[in-house]
Amino acid sequence: MMKKILWFCMLLFVSTLVAQETELHGHVYSVQNNKPMANVHILNLNKVRGTTTNEKGDFTIRVTANDTLYISFLGYKSTKIRITNDMIKFQGLKIGMTELAYALEEVVVTPYKLTGYLDIDAKNAPINNNTRYSVSGLEIGYESRASASAVGRVLSAVMNPADLLSRSFSAKGKEMRKLREMRKDNQLSDALSTRYDRETLLELLQVDRSELEEIIRSCNYSNDFIMTANDLQVLEAISQCYEEYRVLHKKK
Repeated sequence: MMKKILWFCMLLFVSTLVAQETELHGHVYSVQNNKPMANVHILNLNKVRGTTTNEKGDFTIRVTANDTLYISFLGYKSTKIRITNDMIKFQGLKIGMTELAYALEEVVVTPYKLTGYLDIDAKNAPINNNTRYSVSGLEIGYESRASASAVGRVLSAVMNPADLLSRSFSAKGKEMRKLREMRKDNQLSDALSTRYDRETLLELLQVDRSELEEIIRSCNYSNDFIMTANDLQVLEAISQCYEEYRVLHKKK
């Protein structure tokens, strides 16, 4: 009996060591020239915390075994790495990133056709109903949803389980809660405020680009917002929408 107790205690001790959070030191470099890469975003998808590489390409982030790191940098192929016990034990993880070749698409600009008559031109000019605000001291703007229709849209989702918004929020509650944690991380927020590719959000929420855009539209944000908002703005928009959904769902 005593041997069984000792064996159980040893297993418990080993399990605790394996699950113990520790610092992981790593280095990111370009595969093309073997040079270190600075300001690469490193996100722990399990712990929802992030960091960036310094000028030497080095980074430190807290992990446990089996955590997944998501490494991304504009113009390079993003990659995911599952942390093993050996990586933690031997440290010095080296990550090579491959540069992508982007082809610029042709952009056709179609100006408004003006007649020169103010009354006619004013009637024919397209109306932009988007409400965007600029904040003094910030280079980015924010879009406000029409509060009545926005809350009504979320309420409709609560009352109709088949609604896309309801299905998305109910099926991805764990992922949506991670958005709240991301907003608390200053490094992650700073990184997302400079990105527009949605890759980090897609990976975190486990959705494709079309699903993400449909969620944003269902939260009553405009196509203009979808096209121009940075990743931090999108994160905050979806997070706010989800919090409204949770509150209304509890009152249902």
